[in-house]
Amino acid sequence: MPRVLAHTLDDAPEQTRPTLEALKKRMGKLLNIHAGMAHSPVVLAAYAGVQEAITRHGSFDGRTREAIALAVGAVDRCGYCQSAHTLGGKADGLEPDQMLAIRAGHPTGEDKLDTLLAVMREAAADVGTVQDSTWEQAKAAGWSDEELAEAFAHLVVNLFTNYFNHYVGTELDVPAAPALGG
Repeated sequence: MPRVLAHTLDDAPEQTRPTLEALKKRMGKLLNIHAGMAHSPVVLAAYAGVQEAITRHGSFDGRTREAIALAVGAVDRCGYCQSAHTLGGKADGLEPDQMLAIRAGHPTGEDKLDTLLAVMREAAADVGTVQDSTWEQAKAAGWSDEELAEAFAHLVVNLFTNYFNHYVGTELDVPAAPALGG
């Protein structure tokens, strides 16, 4: 049960409406997560600010961004984000079996991507700590210092949304992600 009800564009605080309208246009509909964040203009602005920085300055393609979101969402056990990013991953070219593997913490068949996801999983699971060996594997696979630093912004925005969903009990308004096998 959601702790806060999802706003509509009509009843959202005036300060949040331009951001909500932009998110609705980008996503095709007003998602419950964004409509819930609108209860606090600072929450919605913080989320939108990190997303804007990633859009403006980030170098990762959509496929990599969605893979990170799926990996972090799985570590955080965020059903909402795993569902939303399963849709996003499909749109950005991830195969269904790859998305299941990412969520389960298994190899995708793409060694370079897998090393980055290992960094993200460790950081999400251990309050930002990543083992030197995991970091070095990512470097050896071809990830630069700049890219590994950038990955932190992706980690942060996904932790932010995952925790927000847990915090307020965001109601799922997208198709549920496929269940992971035993």
